[in-house]
Amino acid sequence: MSKIIAVHSYKGGTGKTLLSVNLAATFAKNGKKVCVFDLDFRAPSLFALLKTPNADYWLNDYLNSTCEINKTLLDLSSKIPGNGKFYACLANPATEAIRDMSSKDRKWEMRALGRLLALRETMIKDQKFDYLFFDTSPGLQYSSINAIVAADFVVVATTGDRSDVDGTKRMLQELYNLFEKKTGLVLNKVLDASATAKKTEMQNKIKADYQVPMLGMVPCFCEILRAEGNLIFVQDKPDHPFTKILAEMARKIETDEVN
Repeated sequence: MSKIIAVHSYKGGTGKTLLSVNLAATFAKNGKKVCVFDLDFRAPSLFALLKTPNADYWLNDYLNSTCEINKTLLDLSSKIPGNGKFYACLANPATEAIRDMSSKDRKWEMRALGRLLALRETMIKDQKFDYLFFDTSPGLQYSSINAIVAADFVVVATTGDRSDVDGTKRMLQELYNLFEKKTGLVLNKVLDASATAKKTEMQNKIKADYQVPMLGMVPCFCEILRAEGNLIFVQDKPDHPFTKILAEMARKIETDEVN
């Protein structure tokens, strides 16, 4: 079953973009047709992580109704092993484009929501994409709320930082409950989560604290920090534990086993 998946967080620095790209790449590696969208218009980063050339058209252009979605899609399938298809739709990183997107009013955002909702028809129904991933802005920007509204499933990335924990709890209670979105929590950069008993204890506590299902727990891997956003682990480190954790997350999303 095809799905639109938003990857969201309360604050920056949670590894949200890394999760977005590597989850999308995992599905592509498994033979799916996938596209990842950069909806973080205030701080675009997918173009750097994916090492793409400058695009002729950006997601900004599609949302501004100056082009159709096909013109914004970059086929990056050669970057990912396997028989799937991997596409990206990038946000314009130019300073003027960031300023323009930051100044949009609510009326524009409502039209943009309509354009995002239309992707279900144009990309999933007509072009047979299996998964669309929305890498959102952190927090409660209109663009993030639009992505959540348009999505079938939301991955919420968080860390053990106290301000992140408190903010994520409030966000889930006040926003996610309103939209009644199916949600899976990813606790990232976890220290001392190797022992099975300890891991189970932490997962149970997190589910009780956040009141949402756990999608996964990612230890604080030094290799991820050292990579500095220069690696797609699914491609470059197929035997790394992070890649295996991503594969299990993808399996849960595909089979609706998030609990």
